[in-house]
Amino acid sequence: MKPFLFLGTRAEDDVAQQEYDGVLAGTGLRPDELVRVRLEASPLGWIELEDLSGIILGGGPFNVSDPDDAKSPVQRRVEAELNDLAIRVVELDFPFLGACYGIGVLGTLDGGTVDRTYGEPIGALPVRLSAEGAEDPLFGALPEVFDAYLGHKEAVSRLPGSAVLLASTDTCPVHAFRIGRNVYATQFHPELDAVAICDRIDAYSAHGYYEPHEQESLKAAAREAMVTEPVRLLARFVELHARP
Repeated sequence: MKPFLFLGTRAEDDVAQQEYDGVLAGTGLRPDELVRVRLEASPLGWIELEDLSGIILGGGPFNVSDPDDAKSPVQRRVEAELNDLAIRVVELDFPFLGACYGIGVLGTLDGGTVDRTYGEPIGALPVRLSAEGAEDPLFGALPEVFDAYLGHKEAVSRLPGSAVLLASTDTCPVHAFRIGRNVYATQFHPELDAVAICDRIDAYSAHGYYEPHEQESLKAAAREAMVTEPVRLLARFVELHARP
């Protein structure tokens, strides 16, 4: 099988490793079948898509809606590299699944808008599939309503013109969409379990996702949530796109 590529942007080693481990577990792949590149650490370089089965992009602290003068040189580099890659995968309809940060990467293509209108606090919320989502080869593996872990400052307020809406919450109209047949973005995190989201709540305590006094209550609520379905997206993505 040709390997899948995992792209990460998290600077914290423990959180970055935990995210990668979660994607490994969810996909059922071995490390040699899910090659990892940490974009915050080094330039992406040229990716030969023909040598891959597909690409999975993780989340991270970067927001495309940040003011330009507030973006670090690393963030600007990562955004430029991922924009170039996104244009290529859309043109070729190459298998791509971007979780959380994928919304920012794909959501600005083809007239789409990503801004701070529909941010959601860290926690678990019910996600509902659209009619197209229920019929989608990837998202159709999920129930029509399921709980998912999430937490984001920005979201899509206007879909790219070529995109198909797949899922929403009550507070965020665009939680997942597809471009073409094989290019996907989700606002929620399919790889997260209760332990991992609590660790992220701690790791990003100074990043403005919540007020300091909310830290322990957010973790308690996350532990009580029953989030079991989103991880199925990862195994299904592999099932659909693994190439000999």
